[in-house]
Amino acid sequence: MAAEMHVFDNGPALALGLAGAVSAALSAAIKARGTASIAVSGGSTPKAFFKALSQAKIDWDKVCVTLVDERFVEPDSDRSNEKLVRDNLLIDGASGAKFEPLYYPTAMAEEAAATATKQTAAIGSPFDVAILGMGTDGHTASFFPGGSRLSEALDGATPRGVMTMEADGAGEPRLTFTFSSLQDAGLLVLHIEGSGKKDVLAKAQEDGGEAEMPIRAMLRRAASPLQIYWAP
Repeated sequence: MAAEMHVFDNGPALALGLAGAVSAALSAAIKARGTASIAVSGGSTPKAFFKALSQAKIDWDKVCVTLVDERFVEPDSDRSNEKLVRDNLLIDGASGAKFEPLYYPTAMAEEAAATATKQTAAIGSPFDVAILGMGTDGHTASFFPGGSRLSEALDGATPRGVMTMEADGAGEPRLTFTFSSLQDAGLLVLHIEGSGKKDVLAKAQEDGGEAEMPIRAMLRRAASPLQIYWAP
């Protein structure tokens, strides 16, 4: 399906605009089903968005928050996406939301992935909202070019759930939802900022393989139209 571009003048306006769209989607889900689910990404870009969303006047006690992907690190690590979310999103009114982590203190990342798959099975079929980021190498979630299980992760036939990924550009072993888990979210967003990321996106929209730029899988094959939220 065709992606839709939403352009804002600056980062603060983008954060507020995206928070408004997400809170509307979560509220609609709560009205329809009594609960709502959202999977969010890490990195530096989402902080302002998280803080804006935490102020939304919605029934946070009916919302379940999880992560698109995570590093296999303790949740008090500065590298942890869980810490980022707890410090910036699960505050104020949003502190009442339920949080489902992907990291568990297991000996191997594969064990944590198996536990996370079981624990999140009830909330992501599909997610009401999934917020993706994108690296300058064209990765999204933990779908890294050259990733150890990239073809499996991007295969639409791979079941919903959490799997492991290792890649040179990833640092620690990663835990990531599969393509099938994310691609049919009610509101599927790519949240990016800066001219550099816009240039990467333009390249991804050209011909080329998904192994080279995994964001192409979302652009080309997602069941839901990818909503691109961007500011300079």
